Amino acid sequence: MSDFPRYEYVKLADAIAADIASGKLPKGAALPGERAMTDLHGVSIGTVRRAIVELRRRELVATLPAKGTYVIGTPEAAISTSDEDRTT
Repeated sequence: MSDFPRYEYVKLADAIAADIASGKLPKGAALPGERAMTDLHGVSIGTVRRAIVELRRRELVATLPAKGTYVIGTPEAAISTSDEDRTT
């Protein structure tokens, strides 16, 4: 187990990545809006935004201005490497 704390946004990104991997959020599916995710997951909007950035970094989602955020990654790509990638 890692000695580094898992940030809330990483936990949220991992949860969404798990939904992608399980097929609950298939390729092409829209993620709920930011405000809906704050209510659904009980986190701040800043945490939701950072989680979406993390998912974009993992190439699992893409955000289209004024349209929303959509799943673009494959379930195989949803495996989290976030703990191994972090050095701080």
